[in-house]
Amino acid sequence: MFDYIKNILLGQNISGSNSVNEKGETKIQIATCALFLEMAKSDLNFTEGERSHIFETMKSIFQLDDEFVKDLLKLSEIEVKESISLYEFTDTINQHFSNEEKFELLKNLWKLIFIDGKIDAHEEGLIRKITTMLNLEHRDMIDSKMIVKKELNL
Repeated sequence: MFDYIKNILLGQNISGSNSVNEKGETKIQIATCALFLEMAKSDLNFTEGERSHIFETMKSIFQLDDEFVKDLLKLSEIEVKESISLYEFTDTINQHFSNEEKFELLKNLWKLIFIDGKIDAHEEGLIRKITTMLNLEHRDMIDSKMIVKKELNL
C-alpha cells in the first residue's frame, strides 16, 4: 500500500485508476495529516494518544481504511521532514477546502492539543500561525477552541 501511495504522488500510472484524481486527493490527505503531525510534535512530546487521535481523525475525515492511514502517516512524516515550511501544506488545503472544512480542521487540531489536558505555548503559537495561513480570522481560532472545550467538558 505504501508503494501504491508513493507511486500516485510521483505521478506513475496505476492501471485501472484515475491517477490524476488520486494524486490530488492523496496530496490533500498528506497536507492535512502533516498539519496534525506538526501540531502533535510542536510541544516536543508526541504521545501515543496524539498518534491515535490523528489516525482516527484521518480515517473519519477521508473515510480511509486502517492500512491506508498507516501508510499515509508514514508518508506524511517523510513530507514533514522534507518540508521547508507549513506553506506547502496550508496552500494545498486552501486550494481544496471550503472555509467550513478549514474550521472543522481547526476544531480537530484543538482536540489534538487538548489530549494531554494543557495548551503548550508552542501549540498555541502554531495554531495561530495555521489559522492565519488558512486565511481564517482570529475569531475562528477562538470559536473553534471554545466549541471543542465545550464538547470535551473542559
